[in-house]
Amino acid sequence: MNWKKSVFIVFNAVLGAYVVLAMTAFNKPDQKQICRDVVISIEEGVMDGFLTTSDVKHLMETDGISPVGQLMSRINLRTIEETLQAKELVEACECYKGQDGTVCINIRQRIPVIRVMNDKGEDFFVDTHGKPMPRTDYSCNLIVATGHASKQYAEKWLAPLANYVLTDTFWKNQIVQLNVLADGSVEIVPRVGDHIAYLGQPVDIDQKLDRLRKFYRYGLNKAGWNKYSRISVEFGNQIVCTRKPLKR
Repeated sequence: MNWKKSVFIVFNAVLGAYVVLAMTAFNKPDQKQICRDVVISIEEGVMDGFLTTSDVKHLMETDGISPVGQLMSRINLRTIEETLQAKELVEACECYKGQDGTVCINIRQRIPVIRVMNDKGEDFFVDTHGKPMPRTDYSCNLIVATGHASKQYAEKWLAPLANYVLTDTFWKNQIVQLNVLADGSVEIVPRVGDHIAYLGQPVDIDQKLDRLRKFYRYGLNKAGWNKYSRISVEFGNQIVCTRKPLKR
């Protein structure tokens, strides 16, 4: 019995060592292998970003960090990660070596959620974290903020508002413009309906938009979408509407 037990222990030890060596070998690329391709994966967000795989490859070639044609053993993944992550449109980057002569790059890009065109003549995008983004030649279907929308205001108030709107299919399609008044209050320019929706100060946005949605459903669907010139949901538990003047 002791002999059998000893054989069993030795067998398990050998098997364990083999598994460890096999996993190490499989996960370690051939040191003489040449990198033949770069596989780039760009994480999607609530809105389309600006970066494409072609853009990333072009950035790598421009900065001289493209691994294609190099020995896999000499490719410095950290250099690639740090270089790409320093780009204005990249939020995070992770690289690893594949087994078939490829280098895989996963990128999380900065996603624009609103475009600001304020009364100072500034024109910039704001990302999901409220940080200004550089101008690009790409066009995207974003809500536009106008009026007294400074960069500080956009970071503190407009980005959270836009993030909320973009997670709601109805409001994402209904709101085309936000106008910031001198006192910091916000007006909505809707896609459907000839009126302005007034939110007041950009707080309790979920509650205000919920009241406005219910008024759209149960009020305007019966009274008509062009009956009012202004609809205010500034104060809790009430909706104040301003009728359009009667035509003579």
